[in-house]
Amino acid sequence: MEPATTTVSHAAQLHAHLIKTAPHSDSYLANATLRAYSKSPHPNRALYLFLHLHSRPLAPIPDRFTFSILLSAAARLRSSAAGRQLHAVLLKSSLHPSSSHHSLNSLISFYSSCRLLLPALQVFDEMVKRDVVSWTSAIAAAVDADFPRDALNLFDSMLADGIPPNDATAVVALRACADLGALAAGQRIHRIARVEGFSSIPNVATALLDMYAKCGRIEFAEDMFDRMPVKDVFAWTAMIFGLANHGRSREALDLFQKMVEMGVRPDDRTITAVLVACRSKGWVAEGYRVYNNMHKFGMRPRIQHYGCMVDLLARAGHLDEAEGFIKRMPIESDAVLWRTLIWASKFHGDTERAERLMEERPLLEMDSSDIGSYVLMGNVFGSVGKWGKKAEVRETMVRRRVGKLPGCSRIEVNGMIHEFEAGNSGHPDAKMIHEKWGEVAEKLRQEGYSPIVSEVILDMEDEEKASQLNHHSEKLALAFGLINKSPGEEILIVKNLRSCQDCHSAMKVISRVYDRKITIRDRIKFHHFSNGFCSCGDYW
Repeated sequence: MEPATTTVSHAAQLHAHLIKTAPHSDSYLANATLRAYSKSPHPNRALYLFLHLHSRPLAPIPDRFTFSILLSAAARLRSSAAGRQLHAVLLKSSLHPSSSHHSLNSLISFYSSCRLLLPALQVFDEMVKRDVVSWTSAIAAAVDADFPRDALNLFDSMLADGIPPNDATAVVALRACADLGALAAGQRIHRIARVEGFSSIPNVATALLDMYAKCGRIEFAEDMFDRMPVKDVFAWTAMIFGLANHGRSREALDLFQKMVEMGVRPDDRTITAVLVACRSKGWVAEGYRVYNNMHKFGMRPRIQHYGCMVDLLARAGHLDEAEGFIKRMPIESDAVLWRTLIWASKFHGDTERAERLMEERPLLEMDSSDIGSYVLMGNVFGSVGKWGKKAEVRETMVRRRVGKLPGCSRIEVNGMIHEFEAGNSGHPDAKMIHEKWGEVAEKLRQEGYSPIVSEVILDMEDEEKASQLNHHSEKLALAFGLINKSPGEEILIVKNLRSCQDCHSAMKVISRVYDRKITIRDRIKFHHFSNGFCSCGDYW
C-alpha cells in the first residue's frame, strides 16, 4: 500500500475536486475519494464524506463498491454502530441482494472484525449465492468470535456444498484448529491444501506451522519452517512463539538472533515472542537486553511489551522491581499489569503487598467488567482468611452481573473434540469418566500423593476441597483420554485457564504411574509431562 501521507494527500485532492464538480460528480470519483480515505490513518473521514455527500441533492448514487469501501473503513475503526447503519442504508438502497453480492461479503467481513458472529451469520444465511469469499468470511467470523468448533463445521459445510477452499479459507480454518488443539482436522486441511496446490504459499505455510505448534507437534512445526523457501517476519515470529510456548526458550532466542543476522526486520509481535521466551525461564537479564534494544529496530515499547516485562520480573520474584517498572512507564498502566503483580505477590507469599496494591490500585475502578480482577481479589482475600472481604467481592460480581469464567478443557479423540467444564457432568460418558478418575485418584493416594487443598480458596473442610479439585476440567479430560486412547498414546489437553498447582503436581505423578506422555496447553504455555517430570521445570 502507498505511504499513509501520500494516501491522505491524494484523498484531500480528490475531495477538493469532488467539491468543485458537485453536484455533477459521478460515483467513480466519489468512490475513489472514499477509498483513499479508507486506506489512510483517518478512515473516519470516509464515513463523514459519505454522510455529507448524501445529505445534498443530486448526490452520486452509491453502488456495490461504495458500500464495500465504507464497510472496510468501519471495520478498520471497529465501529459496530457505523457498520450497522451502513447495513441499514444498504437494505434501503436500490441494490437488490442478488446484485450486491460483493457488499454482502463485505458486511460479513465487517461483522467478523467486530467479533459479532450472529449478524454475520444472519447475512450469510440470507445470501442467494455464496462463493468462496462468502464462506471464508463466515468461517473467519466464527473464529474471531471465539467459536472455533462452529468455524470447522462451516468449513465442512462448504466442502459438502462443492466449494473448493482457497488459501485464505485454509488460513482461517487452521486458526480454528490451532485454538481447539484439533490436530486431526488440521492435518486434513494440510492434505487439502497440498491437493489444491497452495500449501507452500507463505501465509498458508505459516498458518500450518502455527497450527502444529499449538496442537503440541512442535517437531512438525519445525519441519514446516525448515521447508519454507521464503520466510517472512510472520513465519519467523510464529516459530519463535512456538518454541517459547513449548519451553524451548534458548532455541527461541537463538532463532531470533539468526533472524536478525539474516536481515529480517522483527516487528512488535516478534519482540513479544522473544520476551515470552525469557519469561518462560525467568531470564530477567535476557529480557532486559531485548527490551532495551528495541530502538535498534526502530520500535518503541507498547503495552504488550511492558506487560511481558512486568510478568517476567514478577514471576521471577523481583516484586519491588516490577512495581517500580510499572510506576516508571511512560504510558498509563492498565488493570492487567497491576493484576499480574498482585497475582505474583500472592504466589510468592507477599500477601501484604497484594493487599496494599489492591487498596492503592482499585482494579474494579480500572475495569469493572474484567472477570480476572474479581477472581484475583477473591483469591487474595481467601488466602489470608478474610472471608467477609471475599464475600463482598462476590456480591459485587452478582450486582454487576459479572460471571466467573469456568475452567474448560478440550481433548481430541478419533478426530472429534470433546469439551469438559470444571464440575460439569454433562458429558454423555460422565459416569464412566468419574469412575475412571476415581481409579486414578486411588492410585495417586497409593503413591503417597495428597491433594494441594490450599488451591481451593472457599471456606470449607479439606475433604470438600479435595472433592472440588477432583472435578477440575483437565482431570476430567485426562480420565476421558485414558479411557479412549490406546496404551502408550500421548494425551493432549487444551485448557482455557492457567493450570493450578494441584493439577500440575498430579499430572507429573500420573505420567509416571500410567507410563504416559501427557501434554497440557494452558493459557500460559505447554506442559509436557513424562516419567514424573514436567518440561517447565515447575516454573510456570
